[in-house]
Amino acid sequence: MSDAVLAPRNAFHGVIAVWAVSLIGAIALGIALPEQDRVTWLVIAFGGVILLSFAVQLGYGRAQGFIVRVAASCVGSLIVMGLVSAAFGLAALAAAL
Repeated sequence: MSDAVLAPRNAFHGVIAVWAVSLIGAIALGIALPEQDRVTWLVIAFGGVILLSFAVQLGYGRAQGFIVRVAASCVGSLIVMGLVSAAFGLAALAAAL
């Protein structure tokens, strides 16, 4: 008798979770930090997001598509954090005028 093959979990949920963490982290850093310290801490936070993306994808335990999922997590987080950073930069520029 053979066991029923279970459908693997959708690993794309981990990618979206990492994007959400990067969005929340970038907004929190943008609000909490002064303008001159934001870029430094956003780079540090991005490093943490990269480590988080590896941890989340390793937690799924699937080797197939690992590089694609980690790359999607990292590139998506970079875009999200860049857009949030640009929004805070435009807000600071508008406040200066």
